[in-house]
Amino acid sequence: MTQSMTLEIPAIEGARVRKHSVRIAGHRTSVSMEDAFWNALGEIAKAENLSVNELVARIDAARTGALSSAVRVYVLEKSISAARRGHLDGG
Repeated sequence: MTQSMTLEIPAIEGARVRKHSVRIAGHRTSVSMEDAFWNALGEIAKAENLSVNELVARIDAARTGALSSAVRVYVLEKSISAARRGHLDGG
C-alpha cells in the first residue's frame, strides 16, 4: 500500500505582488513586485540615505532587462552581500 505524503508549506508573508508608483527622471512609472522586495528596497534606500525614487533611478540607469526584475536582483544581491558580512540574523 502506498501512502501519499503532503508537504505543508506555511503561508509566506510578503509574497503578494502589487504595483508601486515611482518617478524616474521626472516620469511616473510603476513596478510590479512582491511586498517583501518593495519593503527591502525601502530599507536599502534608507540605509544609503536615498529616497526610493532615487535608488530606483540608479537601478534603472544600470539595468539591461525589465525594471521590476532589475530591482529584485538588486535587492537580492544586497541581501546576499549583507548576509556574507554577517548583517542578517536569519530571522
